[in-house]
Order: sequence, then structure tokens, then C-alpha cells
Amino acid sequence: MRSFIHALPKVELHLHLVGSAGIDTVLELARRHPEAGVPTGRAELERFYTFRNFDHFLKVYWAVQSMLKGRADIHALVVGLARDLAAQNVRYAEVTVTPYNHVLDGLSADEVFAGLASGRAEALSSGVDLAWCFDIPGEKGLAAARETLAFALTERPEGLVSFGLAGPEAGVGRAQFAPFFDAAREAGLHGVPHAGETTGPETIWSALRDLKAERIGHGTSCVQDPALVEHLALKGIPLEVCPTSNVRTRQVASIADHPVRQMLDAGIVVTLNTDDPPFFGATLEGEYLAVASTLALSHAEVARLAENAVLASFLPNARKTVLLEEISAVLAAV
Repeated sequence: MRSFIHALPKVELHLHLVGSAGIDTVLELARRHPEAGVPTGRAELERFYTFRNFDHFLKVYWAVQSMLKGRADIHALVVGLARDLAAQNVRYAEVTVTPYNHVLDGLSADEVFAGLASGRAEALSSGVDLAWCFDIPGEKGLAAARETLAFALTERPEGLVSFGLAGPEAGVGRAQFAPFFDAAREAGLHGVPHAGETTGPETIWSALRDLKAERIGHGTSCVQDPALVEHLALKGIPLEVCPTSNVRTRQVASIADHPVRQMLDAGIVVTLNTDDPPFFGATLEGEYLAVASTLALSHAEVARLAENAVLASFLPNARKTVLLEEISAVLAAV
């Protein structure tokens, strides 16, 4: 099963750029910016990165964020991500970028977008196609939403395909962001908000009704509402499921306790993703293997998960067809 999973051409749909920073990339950044106080030795950095709790995750996340001071740093982050994806036979990923946070930290928008563009070009040379989702850090309110929309519509970097909403869910209503999602949709961007990771089904309903979400980030709590499960399955609205992330942040106790089985049995379009992979000790191949082994999935069922991600992506149809044919060929060879 492990070799089969590796052979499958894979797509990832829920992956945060800052949260994708692996040890090698962070070492490069830490040595470039020693004033950040991030360990510059591999062994010490690995200890620093070892997940302990959610507060520790935030500490490491913001430490990485603090080292992104210019175009070269954004470029290094993108290229490091592409390197990690290529090693897992991931062909395409839609990566969440939060430009508002970078600008708050002192980067100019031009530096951010230049780093994204040059990193994306280099990633393509390694066989990994990266697309961008610009997301609103919801806890920072409507000012963040206005700025994020402006970045998306006025800058419109190559590869930008979607508009998102992340950050804490509790106390951050989805409906207030509806005008921004409407404007993004009118400009041709797809709506992919987070919902139902740390709150209940009503947050998912709001993302669907108020934001017209085309996919849902996480959506773990949907299984608490049979009507919502039926709606997601009937409408074919994909969920970007991140099992290891949910375990590490204590949303579920284990992969065995994760509602992914209920989602699959109900006919929901489930895609597997890593969220912030190095922070949680996750890889996309590891997500597939963990779910496959825990749920005793067949090779055909695992292939279907890979197909779900392709179909739920915002790739052109011709590219989807090529990937789906390759998945079929890998399955046929088993």
C-alpha cells in the first residue's frame, strides 16, 4: 500500500504556505535571520519543532512568520514546499497564503508577490504546479477582509485561483465576510472558507449559505448534523479533510476516532490534506497511509481519494483528465 500511494499522482488542496515550512527551509531562514532567535542547529531546531500543544504550534508558526522579511524568504518557502511535494509525487497543490499578515509584519505587497511568482516558476521546473488561495485572517476583522480582497483583485498574481477565510472560528461569524466573497466570486475566484473545524455544523451551513462556499476547509463537525451530511453529499461539495492536524490540535482523539469513515460512508467527497505538515509531523503520503490502514481501505478506495482531490481542484479539465488517467493506470497495475 505504501508504494501504491507513492505511485499515485496526488493533488493537495488544504495547505498553508507558512505552515509548510520544513526543517531545511527553516534552517535556511534561521541562519539568514539569526535575530529571530530560531535555532540554527538541526538537532535543536527539530526539538523546537516537536509538537507539544496548540499554543506551541502557534509559537513555532509565528517564529517562522517573523523570518519572512523579503522576496528571497518567500521564494525559499515556496521552493522548499515544492521540494517536499515533489518527493511525494504530488503534482499540484492549492496553497493558502495570507498576504495581510505578511504586510502587517513589514513586507511590501510587491515583495510577497514577487517571491510567490519566482518560487512558483522554480517549482514548475521540478514538476510541481502551485496555485494560490488568498485567505482572510478572520480574527482580524473586516479591515483584513478589505485588504485581502484588494490584494486578490488589484494584484491578481499568476496562479491565484481562490479566496478563503481562516483563523479562529469561535466568535468570528462567517456571514460578515459575505460581501468580500461575493466580489471575489464575481472576479472569477472560487470560495474555499474554513468551517466546522473547531465549531459546530452551523458554521458550515453559514459558509455554504452566506459565502457560497464551493469547498469547505476541514468540515469535521458536519457529521453532527444528518441534514448537513445529506446536503454535502447530494450537492457534491468537497471537504478538505486534514486527519493528522485534527488529532494534533485535539479536535479528535485519533485517526480511528476521526469522522472520515462516516463522511465516506455517507457519500461525501472527501479529500485528504496536511494543513501545516511539518508542524504536525504530517505528510500527504502519511495521511493516505494512515486513513487506508486505519479504515482497511482497498487500493481502489485509496485511488478514489486521489481522484476526489483531482476532481475537487480548480485545475483545467484537460489537466484533470490527464491525472485521472494516470491514477487509473497505477490502479490497473496493482
